[in-house]
Amino acid sequence: MILQKFGNTGYTISRITYGGIVSMDDGQASSDRYVSWAIDQGVNYFDVAPTYGDAEEKLGNSLKPYRNHVHLACKTEERMYADAEKRLMRSMELLHTDYFDVYQMHALSTMEDIEKAFGPKGVMEMMVRLKRDGVARKLGITCHSQEVALKAISLYDFDTVLFPFNWHMHMAHGMGQKLIDTAKTKGMGVLCMKSMIERAWDDSVDASARRKFPKSWCKPIDPDTEPELLLAALKYAKNLGVDTIIPPGNYLHFKFAVDHIDEIFNSPITEHEQNLLANRLVKVQDRPFFDPSEYHRSSC
Repeated sequence: MILQKFGNTGYTISRITYGGIVSMDDGQASSDRYVSWAIDQGVNYFDVAPTYGDAEEKLGNSLKPYRNHVHLACKTEERMYADAEKRLMRSMELLHTDYFDVYQMHALSTMEDIEKAFGPKGVMEMMVRLKRDGVARKLGITCHSQEVALKAISLYDFDTVLFPFNWHMHMAHGMGQKLIDTAKTKGMGVLCMKSMIERAWDDSVDASARRKFPKSWCKPIDPDTEPELLLAALKYAKNLGVDTIIPPGNYLHFKFAVDHIDEIFNSPITEHEQNLLANRLVKVQDRPFFDPSEYHRSSC
């Protein structure tokens, strides 16, 4: 896999990231197999969070033989220093590491989150200390709100941003454009989540898809039935200028992205692929993209 310059972090990373949810709930043997395959394909960036069920434990064990050869990113959804410090220590224990290559303030969703995190005894105080002491080599944020993300990066020079640069929301609403332009100007590394997502789950029609993709927070495009549309969605995200893509939290989507990495990043999106997305947009543009009440669950 060709590696990508990751903003001004000094890292060169794989263009597909291993999202820790892939290791969640499937057992240690499966996680070991997934991670070993990813390493063999050249994936060198792994991202996880305490809110991803047993993912830290399973991924931490799977990464033991490889820790010194990969970039490991973790997160905290806590907004206050004391709570975040407890989360940090537990994450480091489960992931068998004494440092993170990137440590992220997770799932910022409101201006109240910003006020707490950057206020007295907020998590930002801890994160700055971690970077100073080398425990967190780089600092980042994850958001689903462009307004909140822009506010956060105006208050501190974060190294990375993780955001849903998604074909549906960008084509319909321009979501993410101002953020990626600002992030690139600042030299930030840009991670893309939800590139393979179509819309929010609809329990009235999505029962079989939910069973097939139980770890996906939103309804993904199915690689078995619509591979052409899925490839178009991935190319669309790449075309926005993202550095790396984090597929939804199941092995099938992760494998599809890795298997098609050369085509995604080396072939321009075609007029036919643009039309595929435009035709699907007509069907989904008035439907919700995600459930804001579940921000904390997944960054994939």
